[in-house]
Amino acid sequence: MTPKQAQLIAKKLEDKVSTVIHGKREVIKLAIITLFADGHLLIEDIPGIGKTTLAQALAKSLNLEFQRIQFTSDLLPADIIGVSIFNQKEASFTFRPGPIFGNIILADEINRATPKTQSALLEAMAEGKVSVERKRYELPKPFTVIATQNPMEHEGTFPLPDSQLDRFLMSIELGYPPREVEQQLIITGGVEKILEDIEPVVTKEELLAIHKIVPKVKISPEIANYILDIAQKTRTSQAIEIGVSTRGVENLAKVCRAMALYEGRSFVIPDDIYTLAPHVLAHRIVLKNKERSLKSTKSLIETILLEVPIPI
Repeated sequence: MTPKQAQLIAKKLEDKVSTVIHGKREVIKLAIITLFADGHLLIEDIPGIGKTTLAQALAKSLNLEFQRIQFTSDLLPADIIGVSIFNQKEASFTFRPGPIFGNIILADEINRATPKTQSALLEAMAEGKVSVERKRYELPKPFTVIATQNPMEHEGTFPLPDSQLDRFLMSIELGYPPREVEQQLIITGGVEKILEDIEPVVTKEELLAIHKIVPKVKISPEIANYILDIAQKTRTSQAIEIGVSTRGVENLAKVCRAMALYEGRSFVIPDDIYTLAPHVLAHRIVLKNKERSLKSTKSLIETILLEVPIPI
């Protein structure tokens, strides 16, 4: 797998998903970059604007197993991970896997579940494994969680803990589609038929091959210092209580490497960092006024980016 081959794969994926999600090329690009980087994606937005459709379109375009988990206040960890059931004939327990055993997992409205249930995803997202009754089970590869959450001002939501948020590689907002797209949806009757007819354009093996070459994308000392300067600004800002962690710095570098491959390059450039930093860092910082909306934190990251000199 070469950077140019990765670019061709990215183009095929973007074009295919765009047949379902119209007018959202930039959002689709960010989702594909997350997949290339073998990470997890958090989408914060109101219900009913295509978050589930985006996850399904990606899974079908890659011929991956898709599982949807609807998070509610009464959802239990065992409903996600699975349970051990006693087999009377064999006088032993048999593990029955839960919906977490898939390739692309849609954790729908994740912040409607209690913190105990939210934490059931932690080990899976961090290590690609789950533990049940002292036994560990490997999850299939590739494994990506695409979680959606309602804005925190909506009723019946539980804030995601910082440790959970830190497991998401990127956070994005989908936003309303353009007026002409909504008009077309009304006329044609929706995207269900298009989604149903999607054919795979990329294989699982090709995606796994991209995962292997992401770490090989070069980052120069100047680019590394640029990333560190941005992180340091978040740690010293008067408006921020908790700045970007070391994991956040590493994840920004990782996602920039994936973006370089997306564009057919074997090296990271400053524009990769400038473009992706708000999506990688916003959900990892805590403002002193305790506001956690993505719009507020991304706006602050964008201000910080204007203050940090870009390496030539």
